[in-house]
Order: sequence, then C-alpha cells, then structure tokens
Amino acid sequence: MSYSKPAMMGPVAVVAPTAVTPDIPYQANLNLTVTCPDCKEVPPNIVEEFSSGDMVCGSCGLVLGDRIVDTRSEWRTFSNDDQGNDDPSRVGDGANPLLNGSQLQTTISFGDGGSGRSRDLHRAQNKSTHDKSTKGLLAAYKEIGAFCDSTHIPKNVSDSAKHLFKMVDDAKAFKGKPQEVIIAGCIFIACRQCKVPRTFREIFALTKVPKKEIGRVFKLLEKFFANQNQEKMNAVAQSGGVVSSENNYTNTMSTNPKELCVRFCSHLGLTAVCTMVSQGVAERMTAIGALAGRSPLSAAAACIYLTSYLMKQGKTAKEISAVAGVSDGTIRTAYKILYEHREKLVDPDWIKDGKGDMKLLPPS
Repeated sequence: MSYSKPAMMGPVAVVAPTAVTPDIPYQANLNLTVTCPDCKEVPPNIVEEFSSGDMVCGSCGLVLGDRIVDTRSEWRTFSNDDQGNDDPSRVGDGANPLLNGSQLQTTISFGDGGSGRSRDLHRAQNKSTHDKSTKGLLAAYKEIGAFCDSTHIPKNVSDSAKHLFKMVDDAKAFKGKPQEVIIAGCIFIACRQCKVPRTFREIFALTKVPKKEIGRVFKLLEKFFANQNQEKMNAVAQSGGVVSSENNYTNTMSTNPKELCVRFCSHLGLTAVCTMVSQGVAERMTAIGALAGRSPLSAAAACIYLTSYLMKQGKTAKEISAVAGVSDGTIRTAYKILYEHREKLVDPDWIKDGKGDMKLLPPS
C-alpha cells in the first residue's frame, strides 16, 4: 500500500480580525467659543490687545470684551535714565505715603520646622532695622483708625487725620503735648475738612480728651498747618513752579447747623424730604440771625423739631435730645424763637399740595 506525498503549499497570509467599533452616540459640543456676531467666522479671528485691555475681532474690529488681564511677564528695570524715576514697571508693592523710608525691608518667617533658627534670625533682623519713628506712626495710625471705626466715621476722614498727624510728626512740633490730644485735634479738623463735622462734645466722648484741651490744641494745629502751607507755597514760588490749589490747606470754618441736620435726621429715621426742609430752615435761620450766639447743636435740634411737625413726622424734644446731645428744655427754648419767625423760615413751596401744614406747629 503506497501513500502519496502531500502537495507543497505556499505561505498562508493570516488576516487579523477587524475590530468592530461601536456606534458613538451624538454628543453636543459644550466648549465655549467666543465668536464675532457680525463676521461669524469659524474658527474666529480674535485678537487680545493688552495695551488697551480689549478683545476685538481681527476681521471687522468689533470690540467683544474689555478688562483683559495682561498675563505676560513683567520685569523690573534698574536703569538710571528712566526720566525722573518714571519706571513704567508695575512689579512690586506700592509705597505707603504715610510711612517714612524706602519700605523695602526683608521679613524672615518662623517656618523652619521648630529648630529656632528663624526666630533668632527674625529677632536679629528686627533689631537691625528697628525704626522708632515708624513704630510710633503705626501706633498712632492704629489708634486713629480705631476711633473712626467705632463711630462709623468715613475712611476718607481717617486718612485725612493720619495725613495731618504725619505732618505734625515730621515737623517735630508740639513735643510737650500728649499724643492723644494731637490725635483728637487731627480727627476734629479732618471731620470739618471732609464736610462731616463733629462737635467738641462728640470728640470728647470718642477720645476722652477734655473739651477745653481739644479747643486749645485745635487753634494751635490750625495755625501750624496754615504756616506749613504758606512755607510750602513760598518754596514752590521761589523755585519757579506753579502753586496748585488742590493740596493747599484751608482753615476750617465753625460748624454749621445745616451740616448737622443731615446726620441727626438720619439717626431719627426722617425722610429725605424732611431732611432737605430742615437744612433749608437752618440756612434761613442763619441768614436772619434768629439763633445767633447759640450752640450749633441746639440750633440744629430746634430746626429738626420745627421741621418734623411741619412735615407731619413729629418727633418729641426728648427723642431729638437723645440724638443731638442737648437737653429737651434747651431745644424748646430755641424752638420758641424759631416759632416767632416761622413765616420767614418756611418756604411755601415746601408745604404746598398738602406736604406740610403750618397749623401743625406746636406753640412751644
């Protein structure tokens, strides 16, 4: 029995099985793309202009956004030819004009893992850069800020008081005066300059400095600041410069009852119309001299007492005395004088169309 040889076969190509890709369901493109509503180009031709801070369309020039932040690197320049120290670089913290020196100190932290070396280095660095004048200024600024914040005095008044105190400290004036007295005088002057006046009694309640001492140092500070301003103006004029009236110190005027009416009416919860009328009554009262020689507090309280009944929002003398800080008897006494001049003090336009009524005014 014989067997035949199998036939020789060529190389067989092995075909890999094709992978079956599953059908991917449709998904919405949630990427946010800024496009020009006029051109509607895809992809959009958007240009970020860091010089102007705008994002504009490069095709039509339509502004698509503003306030673009420049994220590029900024570098310090240390050249001496920067035209009067006009360095355009914005790197670094701004200097505080209320402090002295270059303010470029190095601070050493305590985060060294508890070895104690950083604490020793911190102590040595503080001794080498210790400045008593700066420390005293910071303590005074902190005290001024605390006083102003406790009575809700605006921040611009606090900054003005700090600037006035720095002028006194730089000139080394009033060395015999306690620091608390100087601070009280600076706050009093700053309140008047910023059109939010406070009385001596309110400053006394705030700083615990006697009213006579506040009045005494107030006159001295007024004279000192006026002399400082005159010397500065003379120096500028001698150097050939132009004297600017923006930074000049102006002597403060006495407290006006009209300026006190706004704050007192706000504390009493009176309307804006009633506040405006009380200011008008106070202005006319000053013009005719009805309460000449009396305290601005009692004059403002009497004007508010008259206006509240005139505009049908009557407030008792006791309620006004709690806000103004004067006795109710003083308010009634001043009101009797205003009642005699009521025809001159009240404008007919204030009470027309039933807004107010002169008959509602109490005789006393």
